[in-house]
Amino acid sequence: MEFIILFLLLSLLVYRLLSFNNNGFTWLIAFLCELSFTFNWIITINNKWNIVEYKTYPDRLLQRYFSNNNTMFSGNKSNEFKREWKTLKDEYEQLSRKVEDAVRKSIPFDLSGDFEVFSDIEGNNHPTIIKVVWENKVGASNGLPHLVYISREKRPKHPHHSKAGAMNVLTRVSGLMTNAPFMLNVDCDMLVNNPNMMFHAMCMLLGSKNETENAFVQFPQTFYDGLKDDPFGNQMTVLWKYAGRGISGIQGPFYLGTGCVHRRKVIYGLSPNDVKMTNELLKTFGNSKEFTKSADDALRGKTEYYPDMLSKSMEAAHQVGDCGYEYGTNWGKKVGWMYGSTTEDVLTGLSIHKRGWTSIVCSPDPPAFQGCAPTGGPASMTQQKRWATGLLEVLFSKNCPIFHTIFANLKFRMFLAYFWLLSWGLRSVPELCYAALPAYSIITNTHFLPKAQEPTYYIPIALFVLYHAYTLSEYLQTGLSIRAWWNNQRMGRITPMSAWLFGVVAVIFKLSGRSETVFEVTRKDQSTSTDEGTEAGTFTFDKSPLFVPPTTVLLVHLTALAAALFGLQPPAHDGLGSGPLEVVCSVWLVLCLLPFLKGLFGAGKYGIPLSTIFKSAGFTLLFYTLCTNTWLPSHSL
Repeated sequence: MEFIILFLLLSLLVYRLLSFNNNGFTWLIAFLCELSFTFNWIITINNKWNIVEYKTYPDRLLQRYFSNNNTMFSGNKSNEFKREWKTLKDEYEQLSRKVEDAVRKSIPFDLSGDFEVFSDIEGNNHPTIIKVVWENKVGASNGLPHLVYISREKRPKHPHHSKAGAMNVLTRVSGLMTNAPFMLNVDCDMLVNNPNMMFHAMCMLLGSKNETENAFVQFPQTFYDGLKDDPFGNQMTVLWKYAGRGISGIQGPFYLGTGCVHRRKVIYGLSPNDVKMTNELLKTFGNSKEFTKSADDALRGKTEYYPDMLSKSMEAAHQVGDCGYEYGTNWGKKVGWMYGSTTEDVLTGLSIHKRGWTSIVCSPDPPAFQGCAPTGGPASMTQQKRWATGLLEVLFSKNCPIFHTIFANLKFRMFLAYFWLLSWGLRSVPELCYAALPAYSIITNTHFLPKAQEPTYYIPIALFVLYHAYTLSEYLQTGLSIRAWWNNQRMGRITPMSAWLFGVVAVIFKLSGRSETVFEVTRKDQSTSTDEGTEAGTFTFDKSPLFVPPTTVLLVHLTALAAALFGLQPPAHDGLGSGPLEVVCSVWLVLCLLPFLKGLFGAGKYGIPLSTIFKSAGFTLLFYTLCTNTWLPSHSL
């Protein structure tokens, strides 16, 4: 099916080339857009070419590595563990409440004793704060592990590099306190859904072969509050099943920033064939002698743990958490989480893959983690814009994956996979241009698709039917509904012409030196329960300019269809006016933009603000005026 679709796309391109002389500027626009779609489809085939699924056997691992611990939770030890767990939970909740109260400063609270450090501080201006909530003082493997609260130093005039900077501080502090060979990275809005997830990860990371090949294990993202039928197209279930497992057959999945188990020495910059790294350790890791020694131990594979490591490392831990510690080091450049993009996760994963490491996707049942998905239009668009912006920052930088394929160890097919991901935002340009062509053709009574009397008339029809049948089959095989498929098809048109388009604009401003990109935190509200109403999943709007382009496209197509319905089109040139294919395309886009059509008549957050409607109406009038004044010269080209 994929190759049949590719053949049809290539046939359409050949048809465009052979008929250039008989058509105008719209033909060239259509050709360039379809060329982009064809190239993207080739990369998609590359991503899905050899799908790989790993199956783990944690029971065998418990028998090859942890045989002495099989009964550690039996009898009295189990009760002791439960008591420790209850104590830890109470201590953590008390700390959490104190910190939240300190941030809000809305009610009187007591910040004395252990909590005095949280008094008189600001969110972006405070020293390093490290509090030991729970300490496993005897180093017992059958007890609760350490739980340590860390807040790195922040000062207004010092860059803190957002999430990447926070991850690097956590890496250094944990290197001093435990220096464990593996690190689990989980976002604050996620919970552990499978208590055996670390065993599943260890199946992929332990063993002589895995030690020199696999850098990290990435678990797919699933959501505990995911709305039924994925109305905002952000759960990516099908994407993970096909593209995710397909990329696993190349050099491994992308690092997603959460739900991932890393090998510490890889984060420290080690390559697969290196036994150890000793060159310029001081420059690489900073001026803390204690941390330099712990990093050297980690790179050499020394993982011996001492019960008093935590208490003895507190002074050094505060030092490596200072905002000025990284000056003159390679943190964020060659070591740790990489700086330079708002999608630090993809950039960090790319820096690992370029050294020749592979990664593994692990999909246990039940899922390892569950997170919180955006449940409204503004939050979804903000998330997509940040992704598009950050991915394009990587593409148009010295970290472009083509350089790593030529000069480093990134496989060519993996370069194609990264290009597919990093170029998400660029797809907004051909998507928006192609979306304008049906309306332009109807208003000017021209055509950009084959006419009924041409043999090629059935190529776009076959493409439309086969592509949607292909994508629908993927959703049905994944166990999703037809409604979920439609919602994702709809968002596949809305997202490029809104969030991704503004991501392109943001990167253009950055490259031209006119502004810097900003890390925008995605607001993730809890989904509305069925008891509170039936509006959960309904598209919501705000005054963001992100909603202007889709609203404009909707109004443009409604105008075009009205022009055709009421006979307001000019006479066709040489009798070759717009046909049924252009009308079908226009109607299809209106159906995809149905949430915006409802938003025109909605109220509150479910209605498009009047300011957005007025702006879109102005752009629609401008488009209509340009169409009616320029359609004749286009045929003279």
